[in-house]
Amino acid sequence: MLISGWQTPLELLREELIQLEQEGRVVPDSLRKEVETLVAEKEPWAARIEEVAAQLTGLPMRPEWPYEEPDELDEIRRLRPAGPRVLSLNLSDGEMLERFHGAWRGRCVGCALGRPVEGKTRDWIRTLLIARGEWELNDFFRGGDSKLWAPASQRENIRCMEPDDDIHYTLIGLRVMEKKGADFRWDDIANCWNSHLPYNAICTAETQAILNYNMLHPRCSGYAPSIATPEFTRRHNNPYREWIGAAIRADFWGYAAAGNPELAAEFAYRDGSWTHVKNGIYSEMFVAALISAAFVESDPVRLVEIGLSEIPANCRIAEAVRRALEWRKECADWESFMEKIDRHYGTLSWVHSINNLLIVLMALFYGDSTIDRNTALAVMGGADTDCNGATAGSITGILNPVSRLAERQNDTVEPQFIGEGTCRMRKLAERTLAVWKQIRNR
Repeated sequence: MLISGWQTPLELLREELIQLEQEGRVVPDSLRKEVETLVAEKEPWAARIEEVAAQLTGLPMRPEWPYEEPDELDEIRRLRPAGPRVLSLNLSDGEMLERFHGAWRGRCVGCALGRPVEGKTRDWIRTLLIARGEWELNDFFRGGDSKLWAPASQRENIRCMEPDDDIHYTLIGLRVMEKKGADFRWDDIANCWNSHLPYNAICTAETQAILNYNMLHPRCSGYAPSIATPEFTRRHNNPYREWIGAAIRADFWGYAAAGNPELAAEFAYRDGSWTHVKNGIYSEMFVAALISAAFVESDPVRLVEIGLSEIPANCRIAEAVRRALEWRKECADWESFMEKIDRHYGTLSWVHSINNLLIVLMALFYGDSTIDRNTALAVMGGADTDCNGATAGSITGILNPVSRLAERQNDTVEPQFIGEGTCRMRKLAERTLAVWKQIRNR
């Protein structure tokens, strides 16, 4: 039986072919031609799709494949480099509250700043802003162009943080930790999605994973244990398993385990390992560890090194991050750095985990440690602009909560989240502080 989810079965098959090759699998030319024929014939629900998909399972790895990329936490930890694991955090509750508030503010500013140009290229964004006399970006996008998205996040209309998955997932982290504490399981996340997120608010790998989960979790069973496993939910019919979706869910785990990057990475692993594999998981672990460390460290290079210490040393995303550290020494400005990203990773999907993480790092390397400038750089980099702006803003807001743009959102979030109505960012920060204190004292 053909089952789709985010895209049609044919589109899923085409994406699976790409994903397998990126994972290092040897794809026979005969299978590649079969997929090309189906694409050319434009038969999105053809019966042959299942036959071809079955032949894609169990393909051998390329013999020269140089990476070690496990999906299980014990193996990931075995392959990670040395790191601090726990940092000395000596801030008062009042200081922590301000940092949590800054993190929420920064995440919301960056998300809203990037929403109107989500999916646009760096060149498209530059061309638009130059034509308007507004290059480089230092304000929310002005409306008036039919190709811009999200009117409620445009300059003329903005008054709050409108519904967006980048904010919904941070709320999910808060809700799960409030209800389950530090011992939450991966299926607690899945059940929370079912209870609080409309299906249409979930995208790509998350769409496929929750569909997989629910196929093995009858609705009438309530919260009874499911027979679904992370191995099934993250892989079955899920060619988006190394895309950015896990990384955008990292932030709250870093908040909850502030000062404890190893624990933050473990929380992120539990969250990411049922929807993603390999570098999709590592991207979330990296970001969570980096955010956790930002409550103690402020130097971007040191933060990146701590993020690297929680993921396998010999994986593709670690290789990319190490390249980024070298590019930082070579590139005089952020656009030169972006040229390097385009040259090395320009063939990846605009929502892949690797290229988008490098855009976030670009913003941290070349920004001025303010929410407004760092998020603007992340957005001007193009690709998944709202996600990258949100992550850059979250990190920067911990270090420096001041933001002119944040004032325009009136400290208000209006999510599309069942059971969580309009809320103040300050209140979210207070709830985050309570969670962090619970984790710290356990």
